[in-house]
Amino acid sequence: MVDTVTISAAFLIGFLGGAHCIGMCGGIMGALAMAVPPEQRRPGKLVPILLCYNTGRIISYSIAGGILGALGWFLSDQFNHAGIVLRYIAGLMLIAMGLYLASWWTGLRHLEKAGYALWQKIQPVIKQLMPVKSPLHAMLIGSLWGWLPCGLLYSALSWSAAAGSWQDAMALMFFFGLGTLPAVMATGIFLDRVRAFIQSRAIRSGAAILVIAYGIWTLPVTSTLLMDHESHAHGSQGQHQDHSSHKHQDINTDINTSPNNPSQHHH
Repeated sequence: MVDTVTISAAFLIGFLGGAHCIGMCGGIMGALAMAVPPEQRRPGKLVPILLCYNTGRIISYSIAGGILGALGWFLSDQFNHAGIVLRYIAGLMLIAMGLYLASWWTGLRHLEKAGYALWQKIQPVIKQLMPVKSPLHAMLIGSLWGWLPCGLLYSALSWSAAAGSWQDAMALMFFFGLGTLPAVMATGIFLDRVRAFIQSRAIRSGAAILVIAYGIWTLPVTSTLLMDHESHAHGSQGQHQDHSSHKHQDINTDINTSPNNPSQHHH
Protein backbone atom coordinates (compact mmCIF):
# COMPACT_ATOMS: atom_id res chain seq x y z
CA MET A 1 0.00 0.00 0.00
CA VAL A 2 1.25 3.52 -0.82
CA ASP A 3 2.91 5.16 2.17
CA THR A 4 1.62 8.18 4.09
CA VAL A 5 4.47 10.41 2.89
CA THR A 6 3.60 9.81 -0.78
CA ILE A 7 -0.13 10.38 -0.19
CA SER A 8 0.61 13.60 1.72
CA ALA A 9 2.97 14.76 -1.03
CA ALA A 10 0.34 14.03 -3.69
CA PHE A 11 -2.28 16.05 -1.81
CA LEU A 12 0.16 18.91 -1.17
CA ILE A 13 1.25 19.05 -4.82
CA GLY A 14 -2.38 19.17 -5.90
CA PHE A 15 -3.14 21.92 -3.40
CA LEU A 16 -0.06 24.02 -4.14
CA GLY A 17 -0.66 23.57 -7.85
CA GLY A 18 -4.01 25.31 -7.37
CA ALA A 19 -2.80 28.46 -9.09
CA HIS A 20 -2.36 26.47 -12.28
CA CYS A 21 -5.76 24.81 -11.77
CA ILE A 22 -7.42 28.21 -11.56
CA GLY A 23 -5.78 29.25 -14.81
CA MET A 24 -6.61 26.02 -16.65
CA CYS A 25 -9.99 25.15 -15.18
CA GLY A 26 -11.31 28.55 -14.10
CA GLY A 27 -13.14 29.25 -17.36
CA ILE A 28 -14.60 25.75 -17.52
CA MET A 29 -15.66 25.79 -13.87
CA GLY A 30 -17.32 29.15 -14.38
CA ALA A 31 -19.12 27.87 -17.47
CA LEU A 32 -20.29 24.77 -15.62
CA ALA A 33 -21.56 26.92 -12.75
CA MET A 34 -23.49 29.08 -15.21
CA ALA A 35 -24.90 25.91 -16.83
CA VAL A 36 -26.81 25.26 -13.61
CA PRO A 37 -30.42 26.48 -13.91
CA PRO A 38 -30.90 29.94 -12.32
CA GLU A 39 -33.20 28.63 -9.59
CA GLN A 40 -30.40 26.28 -8.41
CA ARG A 41 -27.62 28.87 -8.29
CA ARG A 42 -28.19 29.71 -4.65
CA PRO A 43 -25.17 28.63 -2.54
CA GLY A 44 -27.15 25.91 -0.78
CA LYS A 45 -27.92 24.21 -4.10
CA LEU A 46 -24.92 25.28 -6.17
CA VAL A 47 -22.21 23.92 -3.85
CA PRO A 48 -23.44 20.27 -3.97
CA ILE A 49 -23.55 20.42 -7.77
CA LEU A 50 -20.03 21.87 -7.94
CA LEU A 51 -18.85 19.13 -5.58
CA CYS A 52 -20.37 16.55 -7.92
CA TYR A 53 -18.55 18.12 -10.89
CA ASN A 54 -15.30 17.76 -9.01
CA THR A 55 -16.09 14.28 -7.73
CA GLY A 56 -16.43 13.15 -11.35
CA ARG A 57 -13.17 14.91 -12.23
CA ILE A 58 -11.27 13.23 -9.37
CA ILE A 59 -12.74 9.83 -10.32
CA SER A 60 -11.35 10.34 -13.84
CA TYR A 61 -7.93 11.17 -12.41
CA SER A 62 -8.04 8.02 -10.28
CA ILE A 63 -9.04 5.82 -13.22
CA ALA A 64 -6.28 7.25 -15.41
CA GLY A 65 -3.80 6.71 -12.56
CA GLY A 66 -4.94 3.11 -12.16
CA ILE A 67 -4.46 2.43 -15.88
CA LEU A 68 -0.95 3.89 -15.89
CA GLY A 69 -0.10 2.18 -12.60
CA ALA A 70 -1.09 -1.19 -14.10
CA LEU A 71 0.97 -0.44 -17.21
CA GLY A 72 3.95 0.56 -15.08
CA TRP A 73 3.65 -2.62 -13.03
CA PHE A 74 3.49 -4.73 -16.21
CA LEU A 75 6.58 -3.07 -17.70
CA SER A 76 8.51 -3.46 -14.44
CA ASP A 77 7.57 -7.13 -14.33
CA GLN A 78 8.65 -7.74 -17.94
CA PHE A 79 11.81 -5.63 -18.11
CA ASN A 80 14.54 -5.47 -15.48
CA HIS A 81 15.21 -1.75 -15.50
CA ALA A 82 11.74 -0.46 -16.42
CA GLY A 83 10.94 0.48 -12.82
CA ILE A 84 14.08 2.60 -12.56
CA VAL A 85 13.32 4.31 -15.89
CA LEU A 86 9.78 5.09 -14.71
CA ARG A 87 11.16 6.57 -11.48
CA TYR A 88 13.49 8.82 -13.48
CA ILE A 89 10.63 9.96 -15.72
CA ALA A 90 8.45 10.64 -12.67
CA GLY A 91 11.19 12.61 -10.91
CA LEU A 92 11.99 14.69 -13.99
CA MET A 93 8.30 15.37 -14.62
CA LEU A 94 7.85 16.54 -11.02
CA ILE A 95 10.81 18.89 -11.44
CA ALA A 96 9.25 20.15 -14.69
CA MET A 97 5.96 20.61 -12.83
CA GLY A 98 7.65 22.75 -10.19
CA LEU A 99 9.29 24.92 -12.83
CA TYR A 100 5.94 25.24 -14.59
CA LEU A 101 4.08 26.25 -11.44
CA ALA A 102 6.41 29.21 -10.88
CA SER A 103 6.51 30.06 -14.62
CA TRP A 104 10.29 29.51 -14.62
CA TRP A 105 9.97 27.06 -17.53
CA THR A 106 6.84 26.29 -19.54
CA GLY A 107 7.90 23.22 -21.51
CA LEU A 108 4.93 21.24 -20.19
CA ARG A 109 2.69 23.25 -22.50
CA HIS A 110 3.88 21.01 -25.33
CA LEU A 111 2.34 18.04 -23.48
CA GLU A 112 -0.89 19.97 -23.04
CA LYS A 113 -1.03 20.64 -26.79
CA ALA A 114 -0.58 16.92 -27.43
CA GLY A 115 -3.65 16.18 -25.31
CA TYR A 116 -5.93 18.58 -27.17
CA ALA A 117 -6.70 16.00 -29.86
CA LEU A 118 -8.56 13.88 -27.29
CA TRP A 119 -10.14 16.93 -25.67
CA GLN A 120 -11.58 18.11 -29.00
CA LYS A 121 -13.54 14.85 -29.16
CA ILE A 122 -14.74 15.07 -25.54
CA GLN A 123 -15.73 18.75 -25.50
CA PRO A 124 -18.72 18.41 -27.89
CA VAL A 125 -20.10 15.59 -25.71
CA ILE A 126 -20.00 17.88 -22.67
CA LYS A 127 -21.89 20.58 -24.57
CA GLN A 128 -24.59 18.06 -25.52
CA LEU A 129 -25.03 17.17 -21.83
CA MET A 130 -25.81 20.77 -20.88
CA PRO A 131 -27.71 22.11 -19.01
CA VAL A 132 -27.16 20.33 -15.71
CA LYS A 133 -30.29 18.59 -14.47
CA SER A 134 -29.14 16.85 -11.30
CA PRO A 135 -26.06 16.20 -9.10
CA LEU A 136 -25.57 12.81 -10.81
CA HIS A 137 -25.71 14.55 -14.18
CA ALA A 138 -23.06 17.00 -12.90
CA MET A 139 -20.85 14.09 -11.85
CA LEU A 140 -21.04 12.62 -15.36
CA ILE A 141 -20.01 15.95 -16.88
CA GLY A 142 -17.20 16.25 -14.33
CA SER A 143 -15.87 12.80 -15.24
CA LEU A 144 -15.46 14.01 -18.84
CA TRP A 145 -13.96 17.31 -17.70
CA GLY A 146 -11.24 15.28 -15.93
CA TRP A 147 -9.65 14.55 -19.32
CA LEU A 148 -8.86 18.22 -19.98
CA PRO A 149 -5.21 18.54 -21.17
CA CYS A 150 -3.12 19.73 -18.23
CA GLY A 151 0.66 19.70 -17.69
CA LEU A 152 0.19 19.49 -13.92
CA LEU A 153 -2.05 16.45 -14.33
CA TYR A 154 0.29 14.75 -16.80
CA SER A 155 3.20 15.17 -14.39
CA ALA A 156 1.18 13.56 -11.60
CA LEU A 157 0.14 10.72 -13.92
CA SER A 158 3.76 9.98 -14.84
CA TRP A 159 4.44 9.79 -11.10
CA SER A 160 1.56 7.33 -10.67
CA ALA A 161 3.03 5.07 -13.39
CA ALA A 162 5.99 4.44 -11.08
CA ALA A 163 3.79 3.71 -8.04
CA GLY A 164 4.28 -0.06 -8.29
CA SER A 165 0.65 -1.16 -8.54
CA TRP A 166 -2.64 0.07 -9.94
CA GLN A 167 -4.09 0.40 -6.41
CA ASP A 168 -1.26 2.65 -5.25
CA ALA A 169 -1.46 4.67 -8.47
CA MET A 170 -5.22 5.20 -8.00
CA ALA A 171 -4.69 6.30 -4.40
CA LEU A 172 -1.95 8.71 -5.44
CA MET A 173 -4.13 10.34 -8.12
CA PHE A 174 -7.16 10.44 -5.83
CA PHE A 175 -5.29 12.45 -3.21
CA PHE A 176 -3.71 14.62 -5.89
CA GLY A 177 -7.20 15.42 -7.19
CA LEU A 178 -8.42 16.03 -3.66
CA GLY A 179 -5.63 18.58 -3.23
CA THR A 180 -6.80 20.53 -6.28
CA LEU A 181 -10.35 20.74 -4.91
CA PRO A 182 -10.05 23.99 -2.84
CA ALA A 183 -8.73 26.03 -5.77
CA VAL A 184 -11.24 24.72 -8.30
CA MET A 185 -14.17 25.08 -5.89
CA ALA A 186 -13.04 28.63 -5.15
CA THR A 187 -13.25 29.36 -8.86
CA GLY A 188 -16.75 27.94 -9.05
CA ILE A 189 -18.18 29.88 -6.11
CA PHE A 190 -16.05 33.00 -6.53
CA LEU A 191 -14.04 32.84 -3.29
CA ASP A 192 -11.68 35.67 -4.12
CA ARG A 193 -9.63 35.38 -0.91
CA VAL A 194 -8.78 31.73 -1.57
CA ARG A 195 -7.88 32.46 -5.16
CA ALA A 196 -5.72 35.44 -4.18
CA PHE A 197 -3.86 33.31 -1.61
CA ILE A 198 -3.20 30.41 -4.00
CA GLN A 199 -2.22 32.70 -6.89
CA SER A 200 0.15 34.90 -4.87
CA ARG A 201 3.73 34.96 -6.14
CA ALA A 202 5.18 33.78 -2.83
CA ILE A 203 2.88 30.76 -2.63
CA ARG A 204 3.55 29.79 -6.23
CA SER A 205 7.32 30.07 -5.80
CA GLY A 206 7.24 28.17 -2.52
CA ALA A 207 5.10 25.45 -4.10
CA ALA A 208 7.49 25.21 -7.04
CA ILE A 209 10.51 24.76 -4.77
CA LEU A 210 8.77 22.03 -2.74
CA VAL A 211 7.67 20.14 -5.85
CA ILE A 212 11.16 20.38 -7.39
CA ALA A 213 12.69 19.12 -4.13
CA TYR A 214 10.30 16.17 -4.08
CA GLY A 215 11.09 15.45 -7.73
CA ILE A 216 14.82 15.36 -6.95
CA TRP A 217 14.14 13.07 -3.98
CA THR A 218 12.11 10.78 -6.26
CA LEU A 219 15.00 10.25 -8.68
CA PRO A 220 16.54 6.78 -8.17
CA VAL A 221 20.09 8.17 -8.03
CA THR A 222 19.08 10.38 -5.07
CA SER A 223 17.33 7.53 -3.29
CA THR A 224 20.36 5.27 -3.86
CA LEU A 225 22.75 7.87 -2.47
CA LEU A 226 20.57 8.30 0.62
CA MET A 227 20.32 4.55 1.17
CA ASP A 228 24.08 4.14 0.67
CA HIS A 229 24.70 6.88 3.21
CA GLU A 230 22.39 5.21 5.74
CA SER A 231 23.93 1.80 5.03
CA HIS A 232 27.42 3.24 5.51
CA ALA A 233 26.36 4.86 8.78
CA HIS A 234 24.88 1.60 10.06
CA GLY A 235 27.93 -0.30 8.84
CA SER A 236 30.28 2.04 10.69
CA GLN A 237 28.21 1.67 13.83
CA GLY A 238 28.28 -2.11 13.47
CA GLN A 239 32.05 -2.10 12.97
CA HIS A 240 32.45 0.05 16.06
CA GLN A 241 30.31 -2.39 18.05
CA ASP A 242 32.30 -5.37 16.70
CA HIS A 243 35.56 -3.63 17.59
CA SER A 244 34.28 -2.93 21.09
CA SER A 245 33.13 -6.56 21.41
CA HIS A 246 36.53 -7.89 20.33
CA LYS A 247 38.27 -5.51 22.69
CA HIS A 248 36.03 -6.68 25.52
CA GLN A 249 36.81 -10.31 24.68
CA ASP A 250 40.54 -9.57 24.67
CA ILE A 251 40.29 -8.00 28.10
CA ASN A 252 38.42 -11.06 29.41
CA THR A 253 41.07 -13.33 27.90
CA ASP A 254 43.82 -11.36 29.60
CA ILE A 255 42.04 -11.59 32.92
CA ASN A 256 41.36 -15.32 32.60
CA THR A 257 44.96 -16.11 31.66
CA SER A 258 46.47 -13.88 34.32
CA PRO A 259 48.65 -15.83 36.85
CA ASN A 260 46.87 -14.05 39.66
CA ASN A 261 43.48 -15.36 38.54
CA PRO A 262 42.35 -18.00 41.13
CA SER A 263 40.29 -19.80 38.50
CA GLN A 264 43.48 -20.87 36.75
CA HIS A 265 44.85 -22.71 39.87
CA HIS A 266 44.16 -26.46 39.92
CA HIS A 267 43.67 -28.34 43.21
